[in-house]
Amino acid sequence: MTELSEHDTAILNSVLYPNLPLSDSLGAAKLQDIEEDTPNVHKTKKMEIEAIQLAETGKFDEAITILNQALEIAPQRASIYNNRAHVYQFQKKFTDAFDDLTKAIELAGDKQKKTLSQALCQRGILHRRESRFELAKNDFEIAAKMGNQFAKSQLVELNPYAALCNQMLRKVMNNLNNM
Repeated sequence: MTELSEHDTAILNSVLYPNLPLSDSLGAAKLQDIEEDTPNVHKTKKMEIEAIQLAETGKFDEAITILNQALEIAPQRASIYNNRAHVYQFQKKFTDAFDDLTKAIELAGDKQKKTLSQALCQRGILHRRESRFELAKNDFEIAAKMGNQFAKSQLVELNPYAALCNQMLRKVMNNLNNM
């Protein structure tokens, strides 16, 4: 699979996140994880990919088993906790997911920005699910400052004025389409 160009990514972001200013879609920061190049990191990355593939086919327990094994090998890799939290959410084990996301955020630090951003968004969603809107907003704000477009869209949705404005705009557009 080829990577999208920065221009194509900006266009895709403007389509997927129409509430964001165009300037936010253009030149959005590409987040990356910087990790040591060790055999354990290589091995656990492969295990994460295998677990993700299993989860995509609904084999959640098998995915969790592999992620647990990966954590035994590399207990300080934030992405493993982030991915396990994602699987826990599919299993509706929200407390376990929340705990893993908090651990991923704690471990990610400055070198694993992609994982940090993803974990903050996932935890923000869990906060939002439990009506902890201020905590959700805090997580989304941090991820948004890192350039995460999803987090930015969530902040727009959490803003009551923006939600009202979007609702009125949809009504006007529907009226125009029905003319």
